[in-house]
Amino acid sequence: MNQITRCTWANSDALMQHYHDTEWGVPLRDSRMLWETLMLEGFQAGLSWQVILRKREAFREAFAGFDPQTVAAFGPQDVERLMGNAGIVRARAKIEATIRGAQIYLEMQARGEDFAGYCWSFTNGQTLAGEGIATHTELSTLISQDLKRRGFKFVGPTIVHAWMQAVGMVDDHAPGCFRHARR
Repeated sequence: MNQITRCTWANSDALMQHYHDTEWGVPLRDSRMLWETLMLEGFQAGLSWQVILRKREAFREAFAGFDPQTVAAFGPQDVERLMGNAGIVRARAKIEATIRGAQIYLEMQARGEDFAGYCWSFTNGQTLAGEGIATHTELSTLISQDLKRRGFKFVGPTIVHAWMQAVGMVDDHAPGCFRHARR
């Protein structure tokens, strides 16, 4: 029987394996999906990605499929509704940051700035070779600073680096992993 070699973090359970094998590190060029992933990475702060992944469908339902137009219009009643939703991470600051993130996304769009184009401009549209076990890099720090300048929250260099790995801006699959350098 052939054994598939994966990044070690993906071996914890079937959900993590599937995520690793089909999503993590695959270049994502859809603006809305890039924004959704950035928001979910923000919810991960202080938690594990496994927790967020298990709750991802509940997040999608609670945040109207991460439709920026809808989320940007959420008000105080929506925040309270979300705070009562046991299916998601109930952190008021993260919920409010997601609503503000949707507003910023739309502001960028109104200025003619495509979110995917913005994100990938930092790597000239290319997937970069990873730096191994780094938790953040000079580039993730630069992107973090720019996102913060725009008003995004929960986008520190470590979160941004994890997001860059997830959306394929950086290939950080372990050298022995069957997905390493497969773009």
